Amino acid sequence: MENYINQFIFGVYPYVAGTVFIFGSLLRFERGQYTWRAMSSQMLTPRSASFRYASVAFHVGILLLFFGHLVGLLTPSWIYEGMGLTATAKQLAAMIAGGLFGLLCLYGISYLLWRRLFVLAVRANSAAMDTFIICLIWLQLVTGLVTIIVSAGHLDGRVMQQLAHWAQHIVTFQSGAHSFLLGVPWVYKLHILLGMVMFTAFPFSRLVHVWSWPWAYARRRYQIVRQH
Repeated sequence: MENYINQFIFGVYPYVAGTVFIFGSLLRFERGQYTWRAMSSQMLTPRSASFRYASVAFHVGILLLFFGHLVGLLTPSWIYEGMGLTATAKQLAAMIAGGLFGLLCLYGISYLLWRRLFVLAVRANSAAMDTFIICLIWLQLVTGLVTIIVSAGHLDGRVMQQLAHWAQHIVTFQSGAHSFLLGVPWVYKLHILLGMVMFTAFPFSRLVHVWSWPWAYARRRYQIVRQH
């Protein structure tokens, strides 16, 4: 029974989450243009300076974590081994970078979560999905930081290689991906599951604004603002 659950969660559900993520985003863009925005509530925050620092920390941290996971999980082992990087060295680099970026992002998301829950004006203008997604990201970050502590107990790189093999089998549509996670500690599995839930919830949340990169800001003319 445990093997079937493991097979469904880590062998089938990734494709369910990916399908909802892609086609749900396309459908939202096609049918819900008015809701395709970040829906900023900055003006509702009494101390805007604290909000700006936290918002920047969150966005910078989560982008670095995303691309770090992308490179770390999807880079074949022969590439970094050819560069003279051992599995242990790669694991240590991932732990240090992930720890720094994770703490930066956690600082930002913790303030944003507090603001979402306890600033009355923000809470009154928040949808249930807004609160759910920010709590989900917070939990995802916490479990990710816990995995660093667990990783310190085994620096041979074996678990990191298992996680990478799982991710590479998933994205290349190879069978048996779930088998790589059978002996992996539960905190890694929880971290992966929360990530897949986030991809599933993505099209139904304000996270869709990630697709809309602000390229126009780089080439637009300066705006002159005068104080009276």
